[in-house]
Amino acid sequence: QVQPVESGGGLVQAGGSLRLSCAVPGSRFVGAPMGWYRQAPGLQRDLVAHISSSGRTNYADDVKGRFAISRDNAKNTVYLQMNNLKPEDTAVYYCNVANLVGTGSVIVGSWGRGTQVTVSS
Repeated sequence: QVQPVESGGGLVQAGGSLRLSCAVPGSRFVGAPMGWYRQAPGLQRDLVAHISSSGRTNYADDVKGRFAISRDNAKNTVYLQMNNLKPEDTAVYYCNVANLVGTGSVIVGSWGRGTQVTVSS
């Protein structure tokens, strides 16, 4: 089962930017629909951005206009550019192969370790 590897997190001040990367091992899932999720302490893991196989993107309302998901199929890597970060964006960010289903999503792979994003005020 595929297990993506996330990187790029860190500590940043409010208003700053970070770019997260998600490497998907193997060739089976090149171009697959992918989602970025985040989980803050004590809360559930939520989908924040999704990119389809055709490149269509969807975002959670609280990140629209600030986050951008993109992909490089040649590198089998998906990115999450995060701008104008807010303290409430603080969470562990995960990526996974995922299909949008109704108002939610269904993941295909295993969860990786994620990457911590901390935004200070």
